[in-house]
Amino acid sequence: MDMTKTTLAALRKMLDEKTISAKELCEECYKSIEEKEEKVGAFITLTKEEAEKNAEKAQARIDKGEADFLTGIPLAIKDNICTDGIKTTCASKMLEDFVPPYNATVIEKLNAQDYVIIGKTNMDEFAMGGATQTSYFKRTHNPQDLDRVPGGSSGGSAAAVAAGFAPAALGSDTGGSIRQPASFCGVTGLKPTYGRVSRYGLVAFGSSLDQIGPIANSAFDCGEILNVIAGGDDRDATSARLPKENFNAKAGQSVKGLKIALPKEFYGEAVDGEVKEAVMNAAKELEKQGAILVDCEMPSLNYGIPAYYLIACAEAASNLSRYDGIKYGLRGEGKSYGEMILDSRNKGFGEEVKRRILLGNYALSSGYFDAYYRKACALRQRIKAEYDAIFELADVILTPTAPSAAFKIGSNDTDPVKMYTADILTVPVNIAGLPAISAPCGRDKDNMPIGMSIVGRRFDESTLIQAADAFENK
Repeated sequence: MDMTKTTLAALRKMLDEKTISAKELCEECYKSIEEKEEKVGAFITLTKEEAEKNAEKAQARIDKGEADFLTGIPLAIKDNICTDGIKTTCASKMLEDFVPPYNATVIEKLNAQDYVIIGKTNMDEFAMGGATQTSYFKRTHNPQDLDRVPGGSSGGSAAAVAAGFAPAALGSDTGGSIRQPASFCGVTGLKPTYGRVSRYGLVAFGSSLDQIGPIANSAFDCGEILNVIAGGDDRDATSARLPKENFNAKAGQSVKGLKIALPKEFYGEAVDGEVKEAVMNAAKELEKQGAILVDCEMPSLNYGIPAYYLIACAEAASNLSRYDGIKYGLRGEGKSYGEMILDSRNKGFGEEVKRRILLGNYALSSGYFDAYYRKACALRQRIKAEYDAIFELADVILTPTAPSAAFKIGSNDTDPVKMYTADILTVPVNIAGLPAISAPCGRDKDNMPIGMSIVGRRFDESTLIQAADAFENK
């Protein structure tokens, strides 16, 4: 079975009609992993024994005719989402042996449907990076071209779906970490509205920016997973208490009359010509289907990168202060309390994590707080206001997901600023707390995937899915 093209809806039908069993589907995933994982490097931990048990449990439920949508469906889980009894390392030496005694809320919701966990996917250490190259354990390669990066920080999850190791996966998105790897790997990734999905059990990077979301082979599949994992949670004060809804309610509906904004700043010189052409062709296709294209501006786009990295690094410095080698994490050596903490953090954290902790502490330090962090927060409000102004003119916004297709492994290793600026098109969405979906819309001259990003109003994921689904099924 070619899992790279098989949708969750098709798998659900096959399982319910008994043309394949949950165990056989699980075996198909591991067969693909055995063939290609050594070259791709999508996983940190494989959970074959756990998967087999889950498949048996799911099959019993299917046989009773009591299956939910994800019953028996194999999923890969990003390794910063806590899984009871299964290592959650955040791709860091600091948490190399950490086994959580509890499940994240999203895992509890998946378990309630008797899904099948395939494994924990590789990522940039503590989700800090845009290429899945800062992991303590391994580098992940793009299944589309093994010499290129899969994107990051959820590159392991995107690569797992693109390689056919699992039909879908969970990732997390702080500044584009679901959408950019989805774009690079040629799959679909959804970053929900901030607060739509509980962050309880997600190891924190930037608490006001992080959001868990799905990566799959279609917008419809992403909507079905969001149907399961969304919802308020008493253990996460930032989660939204909203009525339950079907995020695929508009899937399959016509986009006639849908107003799609095209902010000119997202199509500037920083974006490769082939990327612009592919996204504009997608816009024209949606226009053929009856959508209305609206030209607009977002003047603050160029301030997005500095605002994001000041806010994200400040929050990261605060969140990572708990890793001292005493409460949990790698324990260092030293003759004093201070020496032990210093040794723990020096050995436990990689270079990129240390860099962001330093940047964050600098921005929060006395004398610089007003000059940097407070101004970044003011810029956040300005970016939110500009999005609100655009949504008075249009229903959704269409932009490239990334300025280019996937780049070669090692090409940005020595230039962190270049890596940071590559996030220019994705970070404004996180700053504003909006939902966005990335879907494949073309290929470049090297046959690498190009992704388009559709951004919507807060808590309007159903319209994003409607637009992306209309394009995918053109």
